[in-house]
Amino acid sequence: MHTATSSDKIEISSEKQTEELAERIQEKLKLGDIVFLYGEIGVGKTTFVKYLINFYQMKNNVKLSEVTSPTYNLLNEYSINKIQINHYDLFRVKHPGELNELNLFRDNSNIITLVEWPQIVSKKPQRLIELTFEYGDDYKKRYVQTKGLILN
Repeated sequence: MHTATSSDKIEISSEKQTEELAERIQEKLKLGDIVFLYGEIGVGKTTFVKYLINFYQMKNNVKLSEVTSPTYNLLNEYSINKIQINHYDLFRVKHPGELNELNLFRDNSNIITLVEWPQIVSKKPQRLIELTFEYGDDYKKRYVQTKGLILN
């Protein structure tokens, strides 16, 4: 289990910085981890997820997938050898009861779960890592704050 830390603020204003952060976090994630991704539309959540999944694919010599937001189907699944990654987007979920149908936190000990727009989840799961994506004051800079993950 990851040790919770005070929030670290990391700049991701360029796509290269987002890619580098995804690589660092990919090296730390373990099966069973759940990652909540908070932030406004367009701030970089799905781009981060794309790089994260592509790093798993490269590391496992698997053809790179086109990673897109599962906004309309709510879930994209990626099988990468022995690793299963479930990428949820809860933007369109309006009632907490709908989460039961998604079976979001079923036995996920063999899965890495990535959840965009997790605000509707009322009870936070264990082994949670929270990434908050935000714009700087001038909207030219973007940052991620991490909680529940040490990035040394």
